[in-house]
Amino acid sequence: MKSIIGLVVVVWLVIGVLAAWQRGYFGDDRDVSCKSTGDTVLTIVAGPLNYFGANPKVDCEVNLPQPSQ
Repeated sequence: MKSIIGLVVVVWLVIGVLAAWQRGYFGDDRDVSCKSTGDTVLTIVAGPLNYFGANPKVDCEVNLPQPSQ
C-alpha cells in the first residue's frame, strides 16, 4: 500500500511540474521573488488540479506598521 501511495504522490508532483513548466515558471527571464517562488511551488503542489481550473497565486505583501516619529 505504501508503494501505491508513493507512486501516486510522485505522479501528482510530476504533473504539477509539467503545469509549472507550461506556464513558463522555469524560464531564465523570470525574476526570483517571494511571489514567483510561491506561485511555482503552489502550482507544483496543486498538481492535476491545475488542469481543472486551479490557478494558485501567492501575495507576499506584508504591511508592517511604521514606527512612530
